[in-house]
Amino acid sequence: MGSYKQAFLDFAMAQGALKFGEYRLKSGRVSPYFFNAGAFSTGLALGRIGQFYAEAILEAELEFDVLFGPAYKGIPLVAATAIALAEKTGL
Repeated sequence: MGSYKQAFLDFAMAQGALKFGEYRLKSGRVSPYFFNAGAFSTGLALGRIGQFYAEAILEAELEFDVLFGPAYKGIPLVAATAIALAEKTGL
């Protein structure tokens, strides 16, 4: 696993965004984990998430001309990702 991937998992757990257990989802399905992006509730946390997402995009060598973050939680996530990409690549 790439170093940023493990760092992302560690960060998500430390922030309380990634939890393991038995969770019944809205669909009725039972999941062994739950991910709540709303737990990233500080500017510093949002910046870190943007950096992780940018690293994932760059590692995958994806060609793109637009980033999209669906409302509502996706909007700040995509903005943070765009800033991190700009800082890393000048895009």
